[in-house]
Amino acid sequence: QVQLVESGGGLVQAGGSLRLSCVASGIIFRLDRMGWYRQAPGKQRELVALITSGGTINYSDSVKGRFTASRDNAKNMVYLQMNSLKPEDTAVYYCNADRLTAIGRRDVYWGQGTQVTVSS
Repeated sequence: QVQLVESGGGLVQAGGSLRLSCVASGIIFRLDRMGWYRQAPGKQRELVALITSGGTINYSDSVKGRFTASRDNAKNMVYLQMNSLKPEDTAVYYCNADRLTAIGRRDVYWGQGTQVTVSS
């Protein structure tokens, strides 16, 4: 199993910045994609940014130009630098990782989530 632990959430004013971190532990052999999702109250969980093992990053249109995701494979960590935050960025942010198994199944892992609240 893989354990993911996020940190760095909090309360910030609109226009401010936060940096989220996530560390993976456990059986982390050959993790493939790592990244971030978020879920606002009453809404479905949505992709924020996802980084492949090769370093390709896919961002949600709503965060492009404001958020920067990065990954440190040596430390088994993934980060999300969030700038120019808006009240609509308020959500629980979840770290995500997956692994493609030898039989073609993709195992997905989630962190417990960290709250980000942006005040207007």
